[in-house]
Amino acid sequence: MTCDDALKQLSHIARERAFGRHVGSDRLIQAGLDALIAEVESPSLAMLAGLLRSEEPEAPALFDQVLEELGLLFHPPADPRAAKWAMAHWIAGQIADGTLDPATGAHLIWADIAYDLGYPEGLQSLVSCALNLDEWEESWGVSVEELNREAIEAAQQFLRKRPAAEAGS
Repeated sequence: MTCDDALKQLSHIARERAFGRHVGSDRLIQAGLDALIAEVESPSLAMLAGLLRSEEPEAPALFDQVLEELGLLFHPPADPRAAKWAMAHWIAGQIADGTLDPATGAHLIWADIAYDLGYPEGLQSLVSCALNLDEWEESWGVSVEELNREAIEAAQQFLRKRPAAEAGS
């Protein structure tokens, strides 16, 4: 893992946590260890990476301290609707760049975001992809790979229409 990869991993976990996703202490410690091995410079990094199992409860605070030292601390928008839109863009970005499985990402947008936003028009294509991938049967005559490609395309279109999607919320 390169230094850039380690910083991306830390940033990714920061966003996961900021958007309310559970990230276990073991994963925080491992990310710290990965960053330390990749020679990321942070005063608190060695403490995070060296936590023992009995010290796991200290991991979240130390992880936040490392993020702050590295300038990676992330705070979603205070407004709940704006935070949901920010999360949708973050997930769509991961689908589009290939770091998140399209079916998983589309499902997260459907289940964790679209419902809370009242199924806005801007998320409809991603919700449709999620439903198709969730209910797919071999008899449909379309491959799962094709449905995944459609989800990637829907994520890319969503990202290109960002301001319009949020205005239509």
